[in-house]
Amino acid sequence: MKRHMTTAEGKAFREKWTAVNAAELKELRATTIEWKAKQLIALMSSVGQLGWTEALAGEESEVRQRWNQLRKVYLASKKTSRTSA
Repeated sequence: MKRHMTTAEGKAFREKWTAVNAAELKELRATTIEWKAKQLIALMSSVGQLGWTEALAGEESEVRQRWNQLRKVYLASKKTSRTSA
């Protein structure tokens, strides 16, 4: 039978993970864009070895559609800002 966590244990657990999340966020913010790009390139070149090819291909059209929507909104906002200036 599992023992339930006490209130003190729960608070300690939450505090620990709050500190872990804060440290991770600090590290991510300090990481250069060049390093993040290298990490992305390494991950994407491993797609086949990780068995993600089919999963990514299945989502590709959805991602393209979202980018096209963002592009349309961005271009429309640029046109609006030029005409209002």
